[in-house]
Amino acid sequence: MENVTKSSVELSLTGRTALITGGSRGIGATAVRMFRSAGARVFFNYRAAEAEACKLVEECGGEELCRTMRQDLATPFDGAALVQAAVQAFGRLDCLVVNHGVWPPHDAPIGSMSDTQWRTTFAVNLDSIFGLIRAAVAHMQQQEPVAGVRGHIVLVASTAAQRGEAFHADYAASKGALISLTKSLSSELAGEGIYCNCVAPGWVDTTMSAAALTDPETSKKVLATIPLGRVAQTEEIAGPILFLCTPLAGFVSGEIFNVNGGAVLAG
Repeated sequence: MENVTKSSVELSLTGRTALITGGSRGIGATAVRMFRSAGARVFFNYRAAEAEACKLVEECGGEELCRTMRQDLATPFDGAALVQAAVQAFGRLDCLVVNHGVWPPHDAPIGSMSDTQWRTTFAVNLDSIFGLIRAAVAHMQQQEPVAGVRGHIVLVASTAAQRGEAFHADYAASKGALISLTKSLSSELAGEGIYCNCVAPGWVDTTMSAAALTDPETSKKVLATIPLGRVAQTEEIAGPILFLCTPLAGFVSGEIFNVNGGAVLAG
């Protein structure tokens, strides 16, 4: 009988550092846990959930391995300040996971949507991301590569970016911009060993979506659009994010990774 050698496949980020935005809860908190489990040192921000953030730091090994800070993200300056803090904390930046965002839960017809809502959504969902990426890329370009890689950037978009979302045009448009940004960054930076990819989730069981998913009528409509018949758990989004930052995704650049239960089939 032929001998079979067993081998394991590990999603290892030992020796790497990661900045994860919106890391105190939801997808972000799960990503913080996963990146730490994979061996990375992790820096993340929170906006209001200080208790949850501090508890997560302790859960992930304390400040030698995981750190947090309160940082609003609504301007390019905010994004740059967070990158600077992460680099000061751990000395380098190998992975930037742009997970934060706002989704105003109330329906807002485009004919009556306020200037304030439009600008607030874009400030958080796009302007701050420009600041994060500009600062992160500038740092990655100057640091020594590891196995030919200077860094990974993963943007978290949405199925709303691909099919639109009635009464949420501000959110859909801001997330659609991230898809275009992913492709532009890949074309510009892949040759320098900086990989940029995007994860586009569908509905996920998080605090942000709770108002919609706990409403019986809305929930019924949502589930009817998902072939798998349920919404995602945060682990099912954080896992693909982690994968895209590992050597197993070493030939993936500029990709829009759809994680939506079959709801949107976009190539």
